[in-house]
Amino acid sequence: MLMFLVTAHEFGHFIAARRNGVEVEEFGICFPPRAVAWRKVNGKWRRLKKKEWKKPPGKGTIISLNWLPIGGFCQMKGESDADTEAGSFGASSFWQKTKILFGGVAMNWLVAFVLLTILAWVGMPHFLDGQFMMPNDTRVLVENPVAIGEVLDDSPASKAGLESGDIIKRVRVVDDNSERAEIITTQDLLDFNERHAGDVIYLTLDRKGDEMTAEVKLNDKDADYRLGASISGSVYYMSSWSAPIVGLVTTAQITGETFKGVGALLYNLVSGVIQQINPNQAVRESGAAAIKSAGDSVSGPVGIIGVLFPAFAASGLNNLTFLVALISISLACMNVLPIPALDGGRWLLIAIYRLRKKKLTKETEEKIVGRAFMVILILAAIVTVIDIMRLF
Repeated sequence: MLMFLVTAHEFGHFIAARRNGVEVEEFGICFPPRAVAWRKVNGKWRRLKKKEWKKPPGKGTIISLNWLPIGGFCQMKGESDADTEAGSFGASSFWQKTKILFGGVAMNWLVAFVLLTILAWVGMPHFLDGQFMMPNDTRVLVENPVAIGEVLDDSPASKAGLESGDIIKRVRVVDDNSERAEIITTQDLLDFNERHAGDVIYLTLDRKGDEMTAEVKLNDKDADYRLGASISGSVYYMSSWSAPIVGLVTTAQITGETFKGVGALLYNLVSGVIQQINPNQAVRESGAAAIKSAGDSVSGPVGIIGVLFPAFAASGLNNLTFLVALISISLACMNVLPIPALDGGRWLLIAIYRLRKKKLTKETEEKIVGRAFMVILILAAIVTVIDIMRLF
C-alpha cells in the first residue's frame, strides 16, 4: 500500500510533465537495480534487453520495474531549473514547473478523495469530533458498541468495579437525570468525561446481557486520565448520493488536521529544545515533555508497518482503507512544505530566484537541495530509531 501511494505520487509528476511538454526519460516502480524495462517503439511497447539498459536515453519513456521496494521515481529530462535544452524541465515556464512539481501532491489528494468517497458509500469510520456528514443522507451503523477494554489498577474505573467487556450505553452526571448522553462513539464518552472531569458520573452498562449502573468519580483535569480504562467501538457513517461530497470535505478536514498537527509538532520541538537550556529544573522538565510529545506524534515506515498497519488491519478493511487515505493525505501535506528537498520547497526556491530576477544555477540548486535532503535523512533516521523503540 505504501508502494502504491508513492508510485501514485510519482505518476502525478509523470502526467503533469507529459502534459506540459517535458520529456520523461524513465518512470520507475521501486528503486534500482533494474529488474525489467520497456519502451514504446513504433507505437508498440517493447521489452528492452539488458545490453540496451546502459545506452543513453533515446526518444520515448522507459517504464521500469526495479528490485528495491522503497518507492518509485519519475526521471525527467533536465531536472535542474538552469537547464535550457528543449523538452527539459528547466526550459519549461514557471507555471508549467508549478504544475509539474505539484502534480504528485495533487495525485495523493485525488487518491485520498477516491478512497474516502468509496468509504462514504460502504462505511466511513468515525474518527474525528465534528466529522462531516450530510444530515439527510447519512445512516449510522454501530458495528461494535462502545465497550471497556483494559482497566488500570487504582483508577476511577477500577474503583467503580468496571470490567473488561462492559458495554457503555448511556452516561449521566447526577442521579436525577439532569444531564444524560447516549454513548454511540468512543468520542462521545471521551468528550463527556472531559467536560465533567472531577465530577461523579453514572454509567449505564450492559454486562453479559444484564443492565446495571456504575457510579464513577472521574479524575480532575490535571490528572493523566479521567476514567482509567481503554475503550473501543466501531461506528460507521454510510451515505448514498452525497458520498463524493463527503469524500471531498473529509479530505479537506483531514488535510486541515494534518497541518495543525505539523504546526503543533514544530512548536513542541522548538519550544522544548529552547526550554532545555533554561536553568530552571521545572522548565527543563516541561521542555522534555514537549520534545517527547513531538516524538510521539510522528511515525515512519517502520512504525506504520510494525504498529499502525497491524492495528488497523485487525479492525477491518474499512479502517485499513481509511489509514491508506490518511497516509496519502500526509504525503501530500509533507510535500507542500517549504523544504528544498521536497516539491513545495523546490517550487519556493525557484520562485524566490524568479522574484529576485537571478539565475538559479545547477550548482546552487544541488547544494541547497542536497543539504536539505541530508537533514531529512537525519530526521528519518531519528524517527526510525523511535519507531523501533516503540516496537519493543
